[in-house]
Amino acid sequence: MVGMARPTQNSTGALSRLESQKTHLKSICLQYQLYLLLKSLSKNEMGLIIFFLCAYVPKTGAAAHCKWAEVLKDLEQIKASKDIDVILYTANTDEDKECQEPVIRCFFLETKVIFEECLIKQCSKTQDVFNIWKNGIASLENNKLNSTTSAKCKECEEYEEKNFSEFIQSFVKVIQKDCKH
Repeated sequence: MVGMARPTQNSTGALSRLESQKTHLKSICLQYQLYLLLKSLSKNEMGLIIFFLCAYVPKTGAAAHCKWAEVLKDLEQIKASKDIDVILYTANTDEDKECQEPVIRCFFLETKVIFEECLIKQCSKTQDVFNIWKNGIASLENNKLNSTTSAKCKECEEYEEKNFSEFIQSFVKVIQKDCKH
């Protein structure tokens, strides 16, 4: 069996991990500050009421961060690539909500095909393609979008084959649609 060399992580990936760690640390600090605040407010009934009302304010900013943000960045990186020339099964962007997880999974599985082609042809965006595939599969495994798949959802191979740029456009639309939900 021929071994496949795994691409090294580029500086963009390292930077994104560092940013993620910073966000996590800020979250822990905020939780501790809220704990101290709650502890001091518990002596005052009105303070508790205000605290709980504030807790129900909708989240914005980093808290509303899309889990696909890194994938979207990498998709933007590879979108204009001229050295990726593949035909891929491309899921419809208007599938029912219950088919969202299988549609996203199809896009990530086809990304594996792009990655394998890039390894053969030594594409300039091989690392970005690998990052999309790796981050997507890891996220799907860690956060099951749907525990069951409807019988009416199509298999990847049932979708129309489209060129690389059409595939990327559809992929971006599906990911953005998922971020909004």
